[in-house]
Amino acid sequence: MTELREYIVKTRKVNNSIVITLPKELLEAEQIKENMKVKITVKKYRVDGFGILKGMAPFTVEDELKAHE
Repeated sequence: MTELREYIVKTRKVNNSIVITLPKELLEAEQIKENMKVKITVKKYRVDGFGILKGMAPFTVEDELKAHE
């Protein structure tokens, strides 16, 4: 088995399905060809905010309570 590689890919809609595109580097490294069956593990990837909010953690219930003390 080869080493574990992580890639972040974007989903897109095609007809009534959601598809992902595998990067060329991954296809070449793993020798993946058309019509092969592959096993994937899915983990949602959250992109941080933008501008001054980038990197800021989401608000919690505790944050809301502190604001009203």
